[in-house]
Amino acid sequence: MEVLLITPEKCTNCQACELACSFAHEEEFNPVRSRVSVMIWDHQAHSVPIMCLQCEEAACLAACPAKAISEDPLTGARLVNNTKCIKCRMCMNVCPFGCTSYDTTGRKIMKCDLCDGDPQCAKVCPSGAITCVDRTSVNVSRRIQAALKLKAIMWGTL
Repeated sequence: MEVLLITPEKCTNCQACELACSFAHEEEFNPVRSRVSVMIWDHQAHSVPIMCLQCEEAACLAACPAKAISEDPLTGARLVNNTKCIKCRMCMNVCPFGCTSYDTTGRKIMKCDLCDGDPQCAKVCPSGAITCVDRTSVNVSRRIQAALKLKAIMWGTL
């Protein structure tokens, strides 16, 4: 199974991920209808793509009174069945990262579904801030990045 790996320091705030997501799901380029949001801190010149992290102990899944959220056995994504969903927004209230939203136009809950295993946001990210990696390699990738940073600091190249 693959997961999305977010490397915030690589984000350039191009917002291509938001546009690709909204187009893939809603057939329109509209960041408001995207399942990923790029958060911008102007005073620090930082941008971070925020999306559902597909938590192992998913609060959204546990909180849904209609049992409209389930785990996709192939991708591991927490999927919303909008036919069963009663739009109570409990999933929004319990998400610790605020990664579930409500689409007022389509009258539905929106959260990352990993695009059926082919995340469009990762495909279009020009800087590599969003990548799709094997679930078991996430920690290895983070360790390598930390080691490279430490090496650059020690050798004065950072």
